[in-house]
Amino acid sequence: QVQLEESGGDLAQTGGSLRLSCAASGDTFRTTLTGWYRQSPGKQREWVASIGNAGTTYYADFVKGRFSISRDSDNWNTVYLQMNSLKPEDTADYYCNVQGASIPGDGYWGQGTRVTVSA
Repeated sequence: QVQLEESGGDLAQTGGSLRLSCAASGDTFRTTLTGWYRQSPGKQREWVASIGNAGTTYYADFVKGRFSISRDSDNWNTVYLQMNSLKPEDTADYYCNVQGASIPGDGYWGQGTRVTVSA
């Protein structure tokens, strides 16, 4: 199994920035893709961004140019989501997810970290 712990969620103002962290432990050798998802009250969980083991990044259209996903250069098991130019609609619980060929279903999930952006 893989354990994931998110951190960095906070209250921010519109136009502000936050950096979320996802620390993975356990059988991390099984993972090939690490991603961030978010869920706002009353809405379905949606994909935000992902990074592959080789560093290739992918972004949802609504965060392109504002959010950046990266891996810690000193600790491969930690992935960041740098969020800039925050908007009130970015308010959500943000979840880290890992997937891999040998990982069943939709992968492993963290408990989430809450981001609130005030208008």
